[in-house]
Amino acid sequence: MASPGENIRINSARLWDSLEDMAKVGPGIAGGNNRQTLTDADNQGRHLFAGWAKAAGMTMGVDTMGNMFFTRPGTDPAALPVYMGSHLDTQPTGGKYDGVLGVLGALEVVRTINDMGIKTRHPIVVTNWTNEEGARFAPAMLASGVFAGIHTEAYAKARTDLDGLVFGDELARIGWVGDEAVGARKMKAMFELHIEQGPILEAEGKEIGVVTHGQGLWWLEITLTGKDAHTGSTPMHMRVNAGLGMARITERVHQIAMAHQPNAVGAVGQVKVFPNSRNVIPGKVVFTVDIRSPEQGKLDAMKGEVIRAAHAVARDLGLGCEIEEVGHFDPVTFAPELVSVVRAKAEKLGYGYMDIISGAGHDACWINRVAPTTMIMCPCVDGLSHNEAEKISPEWAAAGADVLLHSVLEVAEVVE
Repeated sequence: MASPGENIRINSARLWDSLEDMAKVGPGIAGGNNRQTLTDADNQGRHLFAGWAKAAGMTMGVDTMGNMFFTRPGTDPAALPVYMGSHLDTQPTGGKYDGVLGVLGALEVVRTINDMGIKTRHPIVVTNWTNEEGARFAPAMLASGVFAGIHTEAYAKARTDLDGLVFGDELARIGWVGDEAVGARKMKAMFELHIEQGPILEAEGKEIGVVTHGQGLWWLEITLTGKDAHTGSTPMHMRVNAGLGMARITERVHQIAMAHQPNAVGAVGQVKVFPNSRNVIPGKVVFTVDIRSPEQGKLDAMKGEVIRAAHAVARDLGLGCEIEEVGHFDPVTFAPELVSVVRAKAEKLGYGYMDIISGAGHDACWINRVAPTTMIMCPCVDGLSHNEAEKISPEWAAAGADVLLHSVLEVAEVVE
């Protein structure tokens, strides 16, 4: 078994061209992307990726959740495959690299291996997971969650978007219901390359983040019910203002997160106000609280405090209050043996690196439940993500893909 020398690198220009070509599919309005899951744009992006993967000699498999798997054979048919990948779906105002770098970086790894004529004992599989973002269908990381046994397929396929469209119907509409049972595949390991989505790597001048842990998360959807009334003619003391309740809870979420520093964050994200008229006091507000921490104790404490605070605010204002748990995962510890491989490859290749905790959720967080998993991160400018202004450099993309290449070859076992 040979170990490739550090002179073997991916084709940076080819990777960057692929990223730019994919960004033409589902363009946003400000230079980014709106390629939400199971839309026509998602369908187009899937076909583009599939064409590239097949041209690289890989064979496609698709499961009943629409997860896409492209396999490069190994020399040992009985050896468990080494997986790498991420997601192609984006936020409504998403960037060009979040998730996409992990899919196309993995494709570039296979293209480079092909160029070099390298053989591996273990097969290598490139994956596009369905609905990682959760922007259209909550919760996030939905299909990888079904793969890992976190959600049932029936639950996932019954999820609806804000227009009432059903996940299962939309998956069938765009033609990506495969024939494989979800979760039937077995893995030796999985690697996920991703942009950091935070400012730490850039601030520290490091090209590579060696991801050791992932934050746990709770998404709590809170529905406050008051009374629609005219904003001009309703006396202040007679109002039952759901919007005021949301404002007070938003402030409490911030206070709770600050009280649990360090390693705790919280905010209100998605908001729906009814009737959403300039001159009507909101009679109903539905909004999502997002709280995260890599420490289980802090995560559990914050969840309890937010729930208690929401009910207290509702009581004070005479509002109805319902709380639904619409997303959750516990803090993640990635496979130490794979973390060590990534760290060693970054060192070997001469890249500046540091250990880092992922602040965002990723498909790797779920797959870690069923197979050894880790992540590799590269910087993004100003830590900006989930924004059309999201930006990385070709050099950062190449560094991450180089570390991915050498890490995968180590685990997939290069054959002389």
